[in-house]
Amino acid sequence: MQASKNKNTEKAEPFYRLSVPKQKTSSEIINEARNVLRTLSTRRPFTPTEDQRKLFGYGSSRAPQNRPPSVFSLHASSFDLAEPRSVSGVRLSPLDHKPIPVTFAKDEECSISFPKPPADAAGVRKVGSVRARLFRTSQENSLSAKMVPPDQSEEKLDSEEPAMMNNLCRTNSNCVAEQRSYTPFNDESRLLICNEHISRLEREDFLKGTAGKHLLHLRRESDQMKKPGTNSSRPRSTGWKRRVTGLEDETRINESEEEEIFWHKKILPILHELEKEENVEKLCLACTKLYQALNEGNMLGKRFKRRSVLLKTLYKLVDIDSDPLCLKLAKIILAMKVDRNNLLSVCKLAFKICKNEKNDYLIQSDKLLDCLLEVLRTEDLLKNNEALLYCMGAIKFMSGNAVLLNEMVNKGAVEMLLQIMKHINNIKENDTYFSNLGHLLVQLTATLRNLADLPPARRLLMHSGAVSELCVALEQRMDDKDVCTYIVRIFSKLSSYNDFCAALADCSRCYILFLALLNKHQKQQDLVIRIIFVLGNLTAKNDQAREQFFKEKGSVNTLISLFQTYYKLDLNTQKWYCEGGEEGKNHPKHPSEAEDVLIKLIRVLANLSIHPGIGAALAAAHRVVELLVTVLEYKSVDDCEELVINAATTINNLSYYKVKSSAVQDKKLHIAEMLLKLLMSNNMDGVVEAVRVFGNLSQYHEICDFIVQKKIYKFMIALLDAKNQDLCFSACGVLLNLTVDKNNRALLMEEGGIGKLVDCLKDFGPADWQLACLICKTLWNYSENITSAASCFGEDTDTLLVLLTSLLDEKLALDHSLDRDLRDYQKLYWEREFKPVAEKLLDRIQSHQSFLPTVTITPF
Repeated sequence: MQASKNKNTEKAEPFYRLSVPKQKTSSEIINEARNVLRTLSTRRPFTPTEDQRKLFGYGSSRAPQNRPPSVFSLHASSFDLAEPRSVSGVRLSPLDHKPIPVTFAKDEECSISFPKPPADAAGVRKVGSVRARLFRTSQENSLSAKMVPPDQSEEKLDSEEPAMMNNLCRTNSNCVAEQRSYTPFNDESRLLICNEHISRLEREDFLKGTAGKHLLHLRRESDQMKKPGTNSSRPRSTGWKRRVTGLEDETRINESEEEEIFWHKKILPILHELEKEENVEKLCLACTKLYQALNEGNMLGKRFKRRSVLLKTLYKLVDIDSDPLCLKLAKIILAMKVDRNNLLSVCKLAFKICKNEKNDYLIQSDKLLDCLLEVLRTEDLLKNNEALLYCMGAIKFMSGNAVLLNEMVNKGAVEMLLQIMKHINNIKENDTYFSNLGHLLVQLTATLRNLADLPPARRLLMHSGAVSELCVALEQRMDDKDVCTYIVRIFSKLSSYNDFCAALADCSRCYILFLALLNKHQKQQDLVIRIIFVLGNLTAKNDQAREQFFKEKGSVNTLISLFQTYYKLDLNTQKWYCEGGEEGKNHPKHPSEAEDVLIKLIRVLANLSIHPGIGAALAAAHRVVELLVTVLEYKSVDDCEELVINAATTINNLSYYKVKSSAVQDKKLHIAEMLLKLLMSNNMDGVVEAVRVFGNLSQYHEICDFIVQKKIYKFMIALLDAKNQDLCFSACGVLLNLTVDKNNRALLMEEGGIGKLVDCLKDFGPADWQLACLICKTLWNYSENITSAASCFGEDTDTLLVLLTSLLDEKLALDHSLDRDLRDYQKLYWEREFKPVAEKLLDRIQSHQSFLPTVTITPF
């Protein structure tokens, strides 16, 4: 009677692992995510650390002749001893001035003398070059040197101050003072006179307030220079006289009494020490004292009137080959706010110091970073682009040090670099500065790439609009492979984080930019692989990103073209490896460059296929499926595990879609043959992936026949003993589809299949209701034509009855120690999926425990 009742109620068809699409429950969605469609993850492309620090890396696309050098000579002569005054560019209004007649003393010149060129120009240049050399240890070149003849002094001064030769001679002292306030000589004349024409005793008297007597003495010496037959209007002697007679007025105009005293008491003795000292350690100590003294006297920067003399002293020390000393010098020179050529030279000096990784510790302790960041913050980007290039290069080197990298974040480097990038992005391609700023942008983006490793920097980049600015730079510099590579490296790092990945996905322009780069630089592996990696990250979790990328014109064709390019490259590499005398060696463990591109490329396809519409379109794209199958044909899992497994996973995703003209369906037998190699390999991950694909393909009768013919079902039964949930789940899926055909049901009895299914239910059922449901469906299909429970399930009948009874008891089956969300999910799946199937199976077994007449039952 029970059998008769079942005849009227059991009208369902055999269970399939994949059911016809319908309104899905939350558990079904999770089930599909686990078993059918899966995204792929992969390692971020590896960027090796360069052996040497260079302005442009080893793989730079810039030809040596078209880029600023990383190696250069730098000497004292590289600096300008007399800095030209900056022109303000402001037009001054004319003054209301009425000329006043000037009367001259009898003993003074009343005519204006124009400068004459030196008789021996080569001689003058020779003298100038000698003065540019490093201080010698002898006393004759020190700041406190003994007095030299006036003519010699005139020649040296004029060779260093050519601007003075162009000034008209004025005899009136007020005119002299006025003239000096507008010439470079104004910054240094007093000290030069003091250094070269005042004895040590006179200098001490000078500090005591007796400068007037000595000035008078010097003026008398100047008058004695006039010998019979000597032209009194000679430019050099007149210049010398002007400099002496105007000293009192100049001192009063240009510096306060406090500065004067501080200079002579604190600064000048240190300069003497720098000039005389030979020991590098003592020179470094003196530089430290000098910086502290200048800071104490508020003499750092451009306001300090004696800075020109101070800088000359420092410039001459650059010739000493000592990085610690040059670091001290660079810090002081930068703090003095030099500009133009001197700014370029000191930035190059800092670059050379930072280029040596061994100097990182010194740089940390001397706070050179602060000085360089100040240069970036204050200097004009266009006028000083070459200086900023080397300044940025030095900062890039520093960013390779973890301690200095953290300091950069704390000192606002991220915001500063983004601000500079904005300025650079405003420069159009037809601008004369565009090309040079590209060199600077390489250093800037390389630094940002290093900063992207730090969580605080990533947050700043997120909230400072970095995505949009980087995309603008990428679009403008499409032809600059170096800039593009560094920007893509930044995206490669940051897109591994969900928040930044979401921000990048929202930038709709990024997809078309990435496609344009891929088409333009198709054979640039280091660039291509990172773009593909970023696209894989974008499409991993975001359906909108999948849609946007797929809708871009030529997106899939670009991926196919890249696939073909790197497949051929990998094939040629493999052929060379086999034929080039390398047969006896093992294949490299790490993927080759071509293999790595293919791995990332297949990942994009797998992630795109998660989207129902895109997945169906890709399943019907014969060229895509052909390329995936090609990977399984020519590459073994031992050669490149990740590549082969990724290809199998993508085929599995595409095989889920039942669409007309499905390329997977057309090639299913060939795919099954390729998967058989993977199934028989010793790679467990490869075996699991092959079983998963067979789980989908076994819905087709041809594949079921193939499984039976090749005895693959025995392998599936054996996998039930693996004690691995995922592996048991996939194997059970294949067996479920096999039992749809009543001719295949008896196969479960081979190799102890029923007992292994019952063991899996016992081991994993309470913790995995998906697997428990799948096992019950398989046993239901198997027992469709049951006549006796004992004959159908054999010795496992009683165990199965007890097990099903306990699993259907909610109090016993559900784990109440779990958190509420997980417990609710388990209960939902237990009630909606497992319980209906398990109850029917239990009822069937119980109804056939006694020997009853054979009854034909409609399959469930």
